[in-house]
Amino acid sequence: MSTNRTHPHPSGPARPAAPAPSEVSEALAATDPAAALVAPAETVSTDGPVDPGVLVRAGEAFGPVPLPAGVDPVTVRTLAGELTALHAAPVGAPRGTVLLVPGFTGSKEDFAPLVPLLAASGWDTWAYSQRGQADSVAPEGVDAYRLEDFAGDVLQVAAVVGAGEPVHLVGHSFGGLVARAAALARPDAFLDVVLLCSGPRGWGSGREQMLALLDDQGSLGVWARDFPDHVDTDPAELEPYVAYRRLRAERTSTDSLRGIVHVLWDADDRTEDLRATGLRTLVAHGETDTAWPQEWQAQMAEVLGGGYEIIAGAGHCPAEEQPAATAEVLDRFWGAPRPR
Repeated sequence: MSTNRTHPHPSGPARPAAPAPSEVSEALAATDPAAALVAPAETVSTDGPVDPGVLVRAGEAFGPVPLPAGVDPVTVRTLAGELTALHAAPVGAPRGTVLLVPGFTGSKEDFAPLVPLLAASGWDTWAYSQRGQADSVAPEGVDAYRLEDFAGDVLQVAAVVGAGEPVHLVGHSFGGLVARAAALARPDAFLDVVLLCSGPRGWGSGREQMLALLDDQGSLGVWARDFPDHVDTDPAELEPYVAYRRLRAERTSTDSLRGIVHVLWDADDRTEDLRATGLRTLVAHGETDTAWPQEWQAQMAEVLGGGYEIIAGAGHCPAEEQPAATAEVLDRFWGAPRPR
């Protein structure tokens, strides 16, 4: 059963509803000519300057875990609807804009410990929940969750938060496949691409087991798999982090998870295509990351001809497990002199 909702939920804020495309298309088009990826061409205008203030609004924190100081919840309006995000303004002189894209079963909160650290180093930092995740808009139907749909959202969000200028793009896990697709569609929209705990191609095995889990238990089945000791606990008695993870699973669209499964298992290796864009790249992962074989990630970095970093003390989620070390790796990459 789908978990898509637009009505209030007793354990969290209402999921934003999708506006009519005409309400946002003109503002998006000035910064995102690739909006046609997710909208009929006739809804896109090329006139007028971008005004991020029209498309970014104050939001609400999601779940019972408090956000770090200096991190604000916001929403970003896109042609699909409102995507929820976290934003931290740069401390001191701005050094550039950073956009963080979460992975399968994830959300913007995966980056919450990392966001203020990047901002403290001068980066205007944004992380958003992809369509169908947590409290972001969730179109109905698996067909709304193709790789090109997710990539189109990246292009729109990047155009808004960057005010039409290229941004630094980071994709975690499945978000790395999305980031790569966005960069291939519009390399001029990005300064560089970081693939964090992501891989060059699909996983190959295990698809049917995951789809069976979703068919049987919906999105909450993923939470039950990850927190088996808490399945029979009253949600009101869960400690805040576990309660947040349960709420996120409950609010995440099962259609989105099904769509992502097909991307994760079917993705072609487009590493050579990404190299051909000329974008600077960094491949990084935790030292115990096993989501994609580490040798695949190392080979991907070699083909790309970019940076390669292993984050000590981290597994598949370095932004949560080792945020300071992850921030240092990213800051070093973005701050390095650029080839002329």
